Amino acid sequence: MTKADLVDHVTALGDLTRRDSEVIVETMFDSIIDALKSNDKVEVRGFGSFRSRQRKPRTGRNPKTGESVAVPAKRVPYFKPSKELRDLVNPGEAKGVTAKKSAVHKVIDPHHPPAM
Repeated sequence: MTKADLVDHVTALGDLTRRDSEVIVETMFDSIIDALKSNDKVEVRGFGSFRSRQRKPRTGRNPKTGESVAVPAKRVPYFKPSKELRDLVNPGEAKGVTAKKSAVHKVIDPHHPPAM
């Protein structure tokens, strides 16, 4: 799914214009990015958490020349899915799966939204 697909999906869910949906999606992504930049954690219950991790400096290799290259320490974004999301993605692996959790979500066609 691309960002445009996500915008189409948000547009189809409600009585929103495409521009309003774009603003919603952009605001959500910008908020997560700003939190990660300030080294905060973003937790969405039932979905997962975003945080940044510190990578240590290391010695890498240039694949073209084989020469050693010093790779500096840096922070990288990291996503950890919630247990609920993992169970939804792998329904057969969850123990005691209820009918509610294993129900397949209805796919909404962005070009033909459901009647309200």
